Amino acid sequence: MYAALKVHKNTVGSIILKWKKFGTTETLPRVGHLAKLSNRGRRALVREVTKNLMVNLSAHQSSYVEMGEPSRRTTISAALHQSGLYSRVARREPLLMKRHMTARLEFAQRHLKDSQTMRNKIFWSDEAKIELFGLNAKLHVWRKPGTIPTVKHGGDSIMLWGSFSVEGTGRLVRYEGKMNGAKYREILDENLLQSAQDLRLGQWFTFHQDNNPKHTAKTT
Repeated sequence: MYAALKVHKNTVGSIILKWKKFGTTETLPRVGHLAKLSNRGRRALVREVTKNLMVNLSAHQSSYVEMGEPSRRTTISAALHQSGLYSRVARREPLLMKRHMTARLEFAQRHLKDSQTMRNKIFWSDEAKIELFGLNAKLHVWRKPGTIPTVKHGGDSIMLWGSFSVEGTGRLVRYEGKMNGAKYREILDENLLQSAQDLRLGQWFTFHQDNNPKHTAKTT
């Protein structure tokens, strides 16, 4: 009973206050929230996101602080959603084209009947660019429903030359810049025979590399 009287008293008080302030007891229309981003700011946001799909909300916040626009994450996210852009995990672009897959399958089929002795004497090598994606290795992109952008990588990377055989792994060499014929020959000169010796491949073995131009060059 006491609680009901208390609620009634508060209701009467709010009606009296409304009369004093607005001269009416009718329910007033709600004004709602004003637009957070200006039209100019919204257009700039959509243009920037469309240009660089992998920019995250934190980066947009920083640039909008500099522009003097509202910079809450929810504000920026809502503006993008209103423009039909949503954050999604990007599908990665395949590293091999169909012709590469076909060539590798044909190679494997040609060597199916090789003896184990022959396989034990093969020394493999290749170069790789290792992308540093972060802990979960997931990239997010802004996109409209129905579109599926792909990405090759994101962030920093390191370049490596490595080797292995049935016996285990040989040397792993990190190098700077783009690999060319001269740099490749230098790596082989300093690491190939020593790796083969470490793996106990003996005096005779088959060194295997792919058909990259720097591998097949006459100087190499």
